Amino acid sequence: MEILDFIQRAQDNVDPALLEFAWVELLEKNKSVTTEELAEMIFGCVEPLESYCAHLLLTKDEIYFSVLETKGSRSLYGPRPTVQVEELLRRKLAKEASEKELQEFVQLLKSAKAMPSEAKPPKSSWMVEEKIRHKIESLESYAIDACKDDDQKKTAGMILKEMGLVRTASTAVNLLIDIGYFSVHVNLDLLKFNIPTDHSDEIISAAESLLLESSDPDEIDRKDLTHLKVYAIDVDEADELDDALSATRLQDGRIKIWIHVADATRFVQPGSKVDREAMRRGTSIFLPTATYPMFPEKLAMEGMSMKQGEICNAVTVSVVLRSDGSIAEYSVENSIIKPTYMLTYESASELLHLNLEEEVELKILSEAATLRSQWRQQQGGVDTATLDTRIKVANPDDPEPIINLYVENQADPAMRLVSEMMVLCGEVIATFGSCNNIPLPYRGQPQSNIDLSAFAHLPEGPVRSFAIIKVMRAAEIDFRKPIRHGILGLPGYVQFTSPIRRYMDLLAHYQVKAYLMGESLPFSAGQLEGIASSVNMHCRVAKRLFGSSLRYWILEYFRRQPKGRTYRALILRFIKDRVAALLLVEVGFQASLSVSVGSQIGDEVVVRVEEAHPRDDFLELKEVI
Repeated sequence: MEILDFIQRAQDNVDPALLEFAWVELLEKNKSVTTEELAEMIFGCVEPLESYCAHLLLTKDEIYFSVLETKGSRSLYGPRPTVQVEELLRRKLAKEASEKELQEFVQLLKSAKAMPSEAKPPKSSWMVEEKIRHKIESLESYAIDACKDDDQKKTAGMILKEMGLVRTASTAVNLLIDIGYFSVHVNLDLLKFNIPTDHSDEIISAAESLLLESSDPDEIDRKDLTHLKVYAIDVDEADELDDALSATRLQDGRIKIWIHVADATRFVQPGSKVDREAMRRGTSIFLPTATYPMFPEKLAMEGMSMKQGEICNAVTVSVVLRSDGSIAEYSVENSIIKPTYMLTYESASELLHLNLEEEVELKILSEAATLRSQWRQQQGGVDTATLDTRIKVANPDDPEPIINLYVENQADPAMRLVSEMMVLCGEVIATFGSCNNIPLPYRGQPQSNIDLSAFAHLPEGPVRSFAIIKVMRAAEIDFRKPIRHGILGLPGYVQFTSPIRRYMDLLAHYQVKAYLMGESLPFSAGQLEGIASSVNMHCRVAKRLFGSSLRYWILEYFRRQPKGRTYRALILRFIKDRVAALLLVEVGFQASLSVSVGSQIGDEVVVRVEEAHPRDDFLELKEVI
């Protein structure tokens, strides 16, 4: 007890101000000091208690004194220079202030975490003060594994430690959700890839100026096609409409088709502000929760997009087909059209099924699509129609948003119709470009000799399509001349029908439009190749983002379903032993599962979801025997 009392009395007597006083005096005299000498100087004696107090002051000091030498248990201390002491004091104060800020921030986090959902502070409130913004941004960067420097990583680590949490990205994500900074279903990839979700005020202003000022350089050369019945067919939530179709039967019995594509270059020119921004984005991004358009919404919707019952500028590809589905003649020209119908795929399929006499043009388009499909397959084209999942989330910031899930069958009559017409347009533009020596993004697929007989034992539909897709080689692009597209069964192909949504299509429009106007082409083959390299990189990111977002919401959909709900699943292939790749038909989703002995490729099994955790990208299925 006497020792403990001694230590306590010593600690009570330790006052750093005494050390500062001694430092000033010793610095003036340029003298060093031992523990005993400091005790004599400060306390006036060298009794054990006073000597121990001096020892504590010197050994704990990080500011005023440094050890000059040590002999045995005795050390000699010298006063630090004034400049050094001032710097050490500055650092000490800064550290104390930083620690205080950290504690205040941690209290803010704990307070926000304890609040009910509706009362949590909005995201914007964390951005007002610089010191708070720095910390919350460090935590966000840590959460998405995108720290810009060691300082951000260190700051986030300290915050998590003070919160009593393990230092992992997923912990940071959950903390940011708990305080209301992130929504429950925050799209981390959207943040990680730094996808621009809005257009800047400068780009919006430039786009609005184009709407007000832009004159039509092709006005006198546009062919008036407003007498045609025009069908625009797309998904029901499409924001902008790029293309539309017309058809008639000529007196000689042949079919004539018009593929009308929105004339985006009526408003935007290569190298302009709006064009450069579109190039930077590369594509519109379509997610279950939102659409992030390549062009500002007002320009895309009010200027470029086709609208029912209104005069619209277009680039029209007209084609006359031979009876076998091959192209007999074609033209590419500027036009004006007046869309008659805006149809969803579902309503177009319904009209085709009803076979109405007054919609004979739609029936002719369907007949043309069948001819084209047959002709392409005769040329080596491969049918890869499968199931596509579409999800729309109405209120993604809510903890339990409404999820609308649709499964589209690409073999659906209306989807086949539109797909075949878009492919036909691509063939015509490739032929037009080749005949007129126009550098374009000519797309090809080199594997033109897939032996379809090797897949004949598989059932038609998704099972066979997935098997064929598995052996397909990657597409290629040539910017000088067409290259064979084996899968489509075409001598050449150029994507042309989505200039509002895809920058590569817009590039093709710039080239074709310049040729039609008799002007020099804006881009050489080499320049196109350089632009495409950057654009395709953005498109790959957009594709990856779409895939991860779709998967997340499908898993969330599974998580919400009643326990015990079953699903039909097709066995696509065996991965290893009895582990099979499955296609859950009602959801259009691929997963893997060990299936019972005796099951074969193409068989249908019944499965149920045991667990689904979208944030962890985890799904556990079980076969129902």
